Amino acid sequence: MTQRALITGITGQDGSYLAELLLDKGYEVIGMVRRSSTVNFERIAHLQDRITFVPGDLLDEISMINMLSEHRPQEVYNLAAQSFVQTSFGQPVLTGEVTGLGVTRILDAVRIVDPSIRFYQASSSEMFGKVVEVPQRETTPFYPRSPYGVAKLYGHWITVNYRESYDLHASSGILFNHESPRRGLEFVTRKISHAVAKIKLGLADELRLGNLESQRDWGFAGDYVEAMWLMLQQEQPGDYVVATGETHPVREFCEIAFSHVDLDWERYVKVDERFFRPAEVDLLVGDPATAHKVLGWQPRTSFEDLVVGMVDADLSLLSGGLESI
Repeated sequence: MTQRALITGITGQDGSYLAELLLDKGYEVIGMVRRSSTVNFERIAHLQDRITFVPGDLLDEISMINMLSEHRPQEVYNLAAQSFVQTSFGQPVLTGEVTGLGVTRILDAVRIVDPSIRFYQASSSEMFGKVVEVPQRETTPFYPRSPYGVAKLYGHWITVNYRESYDLHASSGILFNHESPRRGLEFVTRKISHAVAKIKLGLADELRLGNLESQRDWGFAGDYVEAMWLMLQQEQPGDYVVATGETHPVREFCEIAFSHVDLDWERYVKVDERFFRPAEVDLLVGDPATAHKVLGWQPRTSFEDLVVGMVDADLSLLSGGLESI
């Protein structure tokens, strides 16, 4: 029987890579999208004729119940969220409703419609926040430093609670930063790669950033979605840190990105306090040992290859745009 999977947040970076992976494995993919006059299908335009799109909203549990009842997926991947940390400070209530309580709504829909559904929750390294140990692993205490991190922590613990209360096969992937050419322009990595391409092409002359000393564990999103799938193939559910185990400062990302196009990053990068967070997270680095051992998962893309690939993709994107003008 063909496996059927539902992906919330399918139009996002992770959703697009996960949809590709599942389709390649022979799945029937159902993608949840909110009713809107401006749904952005850019990341999955090449897959649109292979995906069944259904309306739904994490703010509305009835839509979740109806969706599961009609399409009967065996697996549900909850990737939908208000996922930009900086925005969560300006919209903390909305972030809590979608990123936190939204998880409860879809878990409850699973409980009501079909408790045999295997459920994946996209947790986040931002839950560690002000880290109490380095590296961070599944047993590290959480100390979120943003409304986004707090909301993700609620979603994480409610997944654990439903797993233990209702015997659901519900797993959480505590994913550290994962990037790609499909990353939104509001995220610092894509902001850098896009600006480097613009500067190289003469379309911009500077890049303004916040804290250059912030360190992150950056991997490739296309590698990380495989870990999501592997979690739902296990006999028992669980929680897994998914990371590279390496940490790099924002400055190093800039150095590699600019040097790739033969530019000196220090000539173009300006520190702007407007981009500092009210409460900063300075150092995140994950210990993926459990994912390695239990899931057999390993990241395949190096940090340098990730940065270079993002810059090349933005150069191609912007060059194509220039040619069409």
